[in-house]
Amino acid sequence: CDVIAEGVVAATKEMGLEVPLVVRLEGTNVEKGREILEKSGLAITPAGTMADGAKKIVELAGKA
Repeated sequence: CDVIAEGVVAATKEMGLEVPLVVRLEGTNVEKGREILEKSGLAITPAGTMADGAKKIVELAGKA
């Protein structure tokens, strides 16, 4: 998951994404992957489950 997280961060920077992004990671090195997302300084929010991700999306949409 750390490799995936690094790819998500790189793609977000390259695309200049300006909307919040919620990412669910599961698998090898999941904690390291979540840490990479959280420390990126970008509007990327890690989610533990699909339900958690849906809840976070609703919360973020309410702030927009």
